[in-house]
Amino acid sequence: MMADDGENGAISEAEAALYDRQIRLWGLDAQRRLRASSVLISGLKGLGAEVAKNIVLSGVKAVTLLDHQQVTEEDFSSQFLVARADLGKNRAEASLDRTQNLNPNVKVTADTEDVKDKPDEFFTKFSVVCLTCCSQQTLRRVGHVCHDNGVKFYAGNVHGYCGYMFADLGEHDYVEEKPKIIKTDKQKEEGKEDGPAAKKAKVDTTETVMVKKTVSYCPWEESQAVDWTSDSRSKALKKTPQMYFIMKVLLRFREDHDRDPAVSSREEDKVALLRLRDDVLTEMKLKTDLVGDEFASHCFAALSPVCAVVGGVLAQEIVKAVSGKDAPLNNFFFFNGIDDSGMVDCIRSS
Repeated sequence: MMADDGENGAISEAEAALYDRQIRLWGLDAQRRLRASSVLISGLKGLGAEVAKNIVLSGVKAVTLLDHQQVTEEDFSSQFLVARADLGKNRAEASLDRTQNLNPNVKVTADTEDVKDKPDEFFTKFSVVCLTCCSQQTLRRVGHVCHDNGVKFYAGNVHGYCGYMFADLGEHDYVEEKPKIIKTDKQKEEGKEDGPAAKKAKVDTTETVMVKKTVSYCPWEESQAVDWTSDSRSKALKKTPQMYFIMKVLLRFREDHDRDPAVSSREEDKVALLRLRDDVLTEMKLKTDLVGDEFASHCFAALSPVCAVVGGVLAQEIVKAVSGKDAPLNNFFFFNGIDDSGMVDCIRSS
């Protein structure tokens, strides 16, 4: 195998050895697709650090770390890519060296501009765009740009014990490995698998076949515009993760305050969160007791264990999407650190 700079996804002998376990799991073609991909990670707090670590270790071609803010004391509880000496420095630049050292085969760059100031065309040069710590307006705009240009789009955040991930892969093709079905002679003769003869079909667990599938995703904006008073959605309301509605409250908090709830203003922010809970749910024509008061005490700081769980899922989904191997989640993953529960739900307006 010839050495290569990864431009076309070719893998050198050294890389084949480095990614041996992953290649055995996903296949060489999947690793080549990873090797040809470029990923933007915006927001380098605890969640962004977890995603960056996992994506760089997976063996993509390039990762861009984008963050215009500075390292704070709060970052040291979950952002392991920065050092104490980096306090006050730009968060993306401070994360660069440790991220690069994780895998020298991946080109890692830092961008210190604000994601909301980036032009639309900036996002179209990436294979995957992953936004964390962003406003609803930025998620809406960038989500549409990615959806319209075939760029895989992810978003997520962690607030204390609350975490979520969203995916929009547009029309996504993937392959899934399935056990081989051995047809009976009668089935082969009739060319069908239904009816009484189908009961005689056997599954060979020693052999597998690759099945190609397609799944359709909605843009971020559509996932936020659900009419919960419609018959179909009102019936599904009880099964919808409470974390979805908490996410909407936290996004409204960021919209109003241009920041997330902070430990330094904990009591003041708890009052604001409860008020916004009432406002958001009333606007959605839902009862305000759908989300209990206790949530307002659990939304502070990016807790390291929650970042690890959500960041691990988010990065794994990016790898699955880029490699085209196995069914990706569609479209939300929610994590509740209070009871250690995770839930996947497809939430869209249509």
